[in-house]
Amino acid sequence: MRKIVAGKLHGIHVTEANLDYHGSITLDPDHCEEAAILPMEFVEIWNKNSGARISTYVILGERGSRCCILNGAAARTCQPGDQIIVCNSIYLDEAHITSLKPRIVTFDQDNNILDRLSYSVDLDPDGRYSFSILDEANEPLAIPALVSGA
Repeated sequence: MRKIVAGKLHGIHVTEANLDYHGSITLDPDHCEEAAILPMEFVEIWNKNSGARISTYVILGERGSRCCILNGAAARTCQPGDQIIVCNSIYLDEAHITSLKPRIVTFDQDNNILDRLSYSVDLDPDGRYSFSILDEANEPLAIPALVSGA
């Protein structure tokens, strides 16, 4: 079994940091449903502004609020306005990797959804893995080169 990305809220903006709460991240249920993130599920949070990385669990806020509130100790790692990535994961047998299609949601400055994407791993005719990012119509997006030839 391997730990694999299951869904992501990519580039969502922190709306509040509440130090006097018992912990967790509060998210709009609409956003969680788009990325298949469950209440009380543990997630990784990566702050694009500071580089901080934490793990906490999800609680649901008000539907339609577009909230992203870091609570308790997590509030020390993110400030309102910071852009973060919230990622959940699952354990999966490698034989099933091609059947998994994690949902990725991207956001504008006001936490409105910009894009609904998915990740896709396939096998080529030689049995090697390939990776694609797909748009809502399941069309591949161009992926910038990870390594440039010099």
